[in-house]
Amino acid sequence: MSALPESAGRPTSSWSDPDRVEHYLVRIGGIEARGAGEEVLTTLLPVAPRAVLDLGCGDGRLSALVLDQCPSVEVVVGVDSSPAMLGHARKRFAGDGRVTIREWNLEDPLTPLGAFDLVVAGFSIHHVDDQRKRSLFAEVNRLLMPTGLFANLEVVKSATPELHRQFLELIGRRDDDPEDRLAGVEDQLRWMREAGLANVDCYWRWRGFALLAGHAT
Repeated sequence: MSALPESAGRPTSSWSDPDRVEHYLVRIGGIEARGAGEEVLTTLLPVAPRAVLDLGCGDGRLSALVLDQCPSVEVVVGVDSSPAMLGHARKRFAGDGRVTIREWNLEDPLTPLGAFDLVVAGFSIHHVDDQRKRSLFAEVNRLLMPTGLFANLEVVKSATPELHRQFLELIGRRDDDPEDRLAGVEDQLRWMREAGLANVDCYWRWRGFALLAGHAT
C-alpha cells in the first residue's frame, strides 16, 4: 500500500483505519522530498505509454501524475490493499473511464492484472518482505511490454543506524513503523537485475527515499 511511516506519538494501526489514512494524507503533503523524487520520475517516463499499473496506488497520486504527463495513456489500473486508500483513489478518478481501481494485496501474484507499458509504485513495496520483493520484481518484468519501464519510488534502508535515525527525525518520526520491511538500495538493484530488468539504477535518492527503475527485457 502506498504509505510512508507514521509520525511520532500515533498508535500502531492497520492501513484499513480511515483515521490513520487521513492523518497520513495530510502529513505527507509537507514532505518536500517526495515531490523531488516524483519530478525525477517524470523524466524517466516512456514517450507514449498506453497502459499503466500503479502498485500500492494509495490515493492515486502517482497515477494522476502519470496521466498529467502522458496524454497517450488509455488505461490505468491502480491496486491497493487499504479500503480507506482505495476510497480516496476512487473519489479522485470518479468519472475518468481510463482508470480502474482494484483492491489487491501485493503479497498476491500480479500476473492476472494484465500487460503494461509502465509499472509504477510509490512507497508501497517496502511493506513486503525481501523474498516477496524479489518475486514481485520478476512478476513486474513479465507484466511489462517490450522496453516498458518499472519505476519504484520507495522507502529504503539507510546505510547506518545513525543515518536512519536522522532520516526519521527529518520526516517527523521517532520510531520505525512496525509494518516496514526496508531493504537497501544495492540489494534491491541487484534483485531487479536478477529479475531480468535492464538499465537498472538508482536515479534519485534523499536519505531514506530512493527512485529505483529498470526496463523490461
